[in-house]
Amino acid sequence: MRKLLLFVLCCVPMFLKAQSTTPTKPAYLQYPIVPAFPLTLPDGHTITKNDLRKNEKVMMFVFSVDCDHCKHLTEEVLKNIDKFKKTQILMVTPFKVEQMKEYYDHYNIKNYPNIIMASEPTRQIMYFYDLHYFPGLYLYDKKQQFIKGFEGTVKLDSLVHYLK
Repeated sequence: MRKLLLFVLCCVPMFLKAQSTTPTKPAYLQYPIVPAFPLTLPDGHTITKNDLRKNEKVMMFVFSVDCDHCKHLTEEVLKNIDKFKKTQILMVTPFKVEQMKEYYDHYNIKNYPNIIMASEPTRQIMYFYDLHYFPGLYLYDKKQQFIKGFEGTVKLDSLVHYLK
């Protein structure tokens, strides 16, 4: 009985401590720069962050083609596009290019020179941002360094505030 009690008092706490896991930060916080994933444009061309304009803020807008919150936010951004004139908006979806094209055409994204829409169907972008809810919005400064992230519904004023 003493041996069992000694085992419980000495070994079980060490076993429990060994089992606890330290939460790890998502990749976007470990590597706080615009990710370099290859992205496919509506015309089929592939770009990376190296193709973005230099010395300009970036808003990474990760969206789902069938998300009502994403659609609403897209409409809000387009209505207030003048508030984003000094920001490159990179709209990325984990859906296939064909589905993205429908969204692109529906919202006439070609008419907005500071918006780049792309597909990243490997879903690496989802894992990088540890995204659970759409939309995901990640803001970067002129040096492409992470400023602030939002997941789910966000007010336009909050985005604009961090992009001043």
